[in-house]
Parts: sequence; structure tokens; C-alpha cells
Amino acid sequence: MDLNNGKQQEWLKQLYLTAFPAVARYVSKQNGSLDEAKDIFQDALVIYYERTVAGNADVARNEKAYLLGITKHLWYHHSRKKQNTTSDDVLNYSDLADEEPLVPSAKRLLRYLEAAGKRCMDMLQAFYYDKKNMKEIAARFELSGERSATVQKHKCLEKVRNTVKEKALVYEDFCE
Repeated sequence: MDLNNGKQQEWLKQLYLTAFPAVARYVSKQNGSLDEAKDIFQDALVIYYERTVAGNADVARNEKAYLLGITKHLWYHHSRKKQNTTSDDVLNYSDLADEEPLVPSAKRLLRYLEAAGKRCMDMLQAFYYDKKNMKEIAARFELSGERSATVQKHKCLEKVRNTVKEKALVYEDFCE
């Protein structure tokens, strides 16, 4: 095929106009950029053209679907390569070594747990710290059964979560 031939140029242009929007949507859904979609599509067009010229492309049914298949294959390899290129240049570990690690403050944590109430705090302590099962917690807090204890524990956790959300707290707020 001769690219200088006006017919061939029109064919490629038409192929670009019909297939590229689907490729751009696919790459976008895969968290790729428009520039990446253009690059991948250009590579796919070259591969498709070379296969067509060589007579290796079996595209009797749908050129657009064939191109999209090539594109998906190329995108898969591109995204894998992109994931593996995180280098020490991007992550500067020496900066991290100088920082003091954040350690949660027991006093601050207790303050937010106490906001849920004494009964909730005791129940959460029994479950998480004392490692009591729900049957034991139900008996200790005079609840009707394990299911009731599970529901109460969940409500206590929700109280704590709501306090954290209301105050828009982040991890650093719990550290000294």
C-alpha cells in the first residue's frame, strides 16, 4: 500500500475517525490520559497497517474492533511498564529517614473513645483489648444475645466514627 495514494490516506483518516473515540474512552477508563491514548492508538495504527500490508491481518468483519484489540494489548503492556518504573528518583528515601515517625497518643485516642460513652468504651475494651467473644460480652453487659452484642458494638464504633467525621480528624490529630 502506498501512503501517498489519496485513497490510502482517506482510508487511514476514516479509520482514525471511527476507531479513536472508542480507544480514547477505553484508555480514559483505565486512568490514562488523552496523550497516552493518542500514542497508543498511533502505535496500534502502525501495527495494523503493517499487518494489512503483509496480508497477516484478518479483519474481514470489523477494522475498528481489530484496532481496539491491538490497542488493549498495547495499553496492557504500557500500563504494566508504567507501574514498574517507580524508581528511587521518584521516591527519595533519604527524606523519609529524617522524619520522626508519628506515634498515636493514648490520651488523645481515649478522649475520642470516651466521647462515645462509658458503656461503649467498656464494650470496645472487652472486645478489642480483653479479647472477649460476643457471648461473653452479651452476658457481661446484660444483652439478650450474641447478635445484640454485635449490634451494640457496631453502634459504639459508629459513634466514634461519627465523632471523627464531624471534627474532620486525620491521623496526625491523634499523634503527639
